[in-house]
Amino acid sequence: MDLVPWYDGRDGMYSWIWRHLPGNGWVKALISLVLITAVVYILFQYVFPWAEPLLPFNDVTVDNQ
Repeated sequence: MDLVPWYDGRDGMYSWIWRHLPGNGWVKALISLVLITAVVYILFQYVFPWAEPLLPFNDVTVDNQ
């Protein structure tokens, strides 16, 4: 008997990551926080500046009427 109809027996990506982190719950939470901070730092320092010229955000045209 399934409690939720969409559950197919797989845990998903985040529970897989949580299971593979070392330590108890507090250590896992601290490691998760450090990993999230590192990903955000890498995105803002390297990925977004690299991708910014490729995006059309500054290609704005305004008609003078």
